[in-house]
Amino acid sequence: MGSIATIDVSIIIIYLLAIIFVGLWYSRKRKSTTKDYFLAGKSLTWGVIGASLFASNISTIHLVGLAESGYKDGIVWGNFEWFSAFELLILAFIFIPFYLRTKVTTLPEFLEKRYDNRSRVVLAIFSIMAALFMHIGVSFYAGAVVFEKIFGINIVLSIIIIALATGIYTIIGGLTSVVITESVQTIVLIFGSLTITILAILELPDIGIHSYHEFKEAVDPDRLMAVDFDSAKKGFTFMDILLGHLILGIWYWCTDQTIVQRTLGAKNEKQAKLGAIFAGFLKILPVFIMVVPGILAFALFHDQIGSDTKNVLPILIMNLMPIGLKGLMIAALLAAVMSSVAAALNSCSTLIVFDVFDKLKTNLADKTKIRIGRITAVLVLLLAVIWSPFLGNLGAIFELINQMFGIFAPSIVAVFLWGVISHKGTANASFWTLIGGSLFAASVFYIEKYMTIYGLENYISNPAGLDINWLRQTYIYFIISSVIYFSTSILDKTKQTIPEGFYLTMKTPSKTVNLLSATLVIVMLIIYIIFY
Repeated sequence: MGSIATIDVSIIIIYLLAIIFVGLWYSRKRKSTTKDYFLAGKSLTWGVIGASLFASNISTIHLVGLAESGYKDGIVWGNFEWFSAFELLILAFIFIPFYLRTKVTTLPEFLEKRYDNRSRVVLAIFSIMAALFMHIGVSFYAGAVVFEKIFGINIVLSIIIIALATGIYTIIGGLTSVVITESVQTIVLIFGSLTITILAILELPDIGIHSYHEFKEAVDPDRLMAVDFDSAKKGFTFMDILLGHLILGIWYWCTDQTIVQRTLGAKNEKQAKLGAIFAGFLKILPVFIMVVPGILAFALFHDQIGSDTKNVLPILIMNLMPIGLKGLMIAALLAAVMSSVAAALNSCSTLIVFDVFDKLKTNLADKTKIRIGRITAVLVLLLAVIWSPFLGNLGAIFELINQMFGIFAPSIVAVFLWGVISHKGTANASFWTLIGGSLFAASVFYIEKYMTIYGLENYISNPAGLDINWLRQTYIYFIISSVIYFSTSILDKTKQTIPEGFYLTMKTPSKTVNLLSATLVIVMLIIYIIFY
């Protein structure tokens, strides 16, 4: 799509080297014990936790996918970001107290304490597969697509470069390196995305748009509505987004090892909660600096982009960013890829060490666990590099990733949510909910995507059939999983043994936690009033 200046290439190289240096520098004193390597020595404070949660979440999938979604449908896709603020409050007030007071290292370990070892094994498998194939693999591919469009660099070569840069400090330094570099990358991400948004706005007068009213008319006012119930246009209703994302969001923010691990490394419960709330405030930003650029691209470059919507972000970069700033934006894209991959890589190592090897052979030495963790990270990285280039023919990246998460997220949410709310759920209920709920969702996914090969129509999401879109399917799967959970619990005659003290009396949150939580809710309500 065009060449890139030497100064931009220099900025990108300097950024890569700087991130590697920062990651290794901060890891040098925290790698002697498993607590140091996998949980950053339980020393993380709210600022680092919040920035790390944000950076772990914002991958190139977001930068590419949200710009594409903004171009196609408008700000309605911003709900995927804004709803996260509420789900992070659920993490802070419902789940963090349980995780920290039970002193778990992994979330599968938490399921074992609440239910039994079978649920731990199933969740560990789900979590490792999600980290490998979705968090890492899809992040690699999404980033490589952008680099190919901008530089003309082969996708495989791009993936290898990103893998090497991220792997060095993540594998050597552990969680400390991950969260420190993610804090730096949060700043780069926000600044780079904000820059392209401002440049796009400044370009509007050149095409005759001088006011917000003229902009609304140019892009269609519906593109600036966050609450849109018109399923005929979008294929889903606002209620589908609300309920479907709630299930996906609770799974992602509250039960996924890749995300939750940084709260497990918190200095104390208050710092973990404040970190989650801080991340909730940060999640307000992507709509304005990632979705809105896609809407601006519709006004500025509609003729150039046409139906090739995956090119929205690359075209914005190549057309708007001057020499020097272009390198900054590529650095932001690298930050997005590297932070997501680093988080998933670290969680994969933790899961393999504590949920596989620690169960096979107890009392492993700390040095042995760290060595296993590093070897695991190398193998996971290699597997992701091998498989991620094959993602090329799989539809819109952002929508696809959420559809794939929707296969197993509902059953996991049912098991975690009902397990912490009520003591009545049994070990058998947990196991069969995880297995049965996920198999049912996977079967529907397969029928929808691939049965047309055998000459069968897609009857499930087709408007001419059941017209159940993937978001609606997600909360229906949750209902089905909940039915499996409660019916099995009622019929199960096996006595469930829950560790004494598991259901601890909740501490009263600090005034600071309460005040900031209320402020976050009020800010979100104001935003929805503005964009209703």
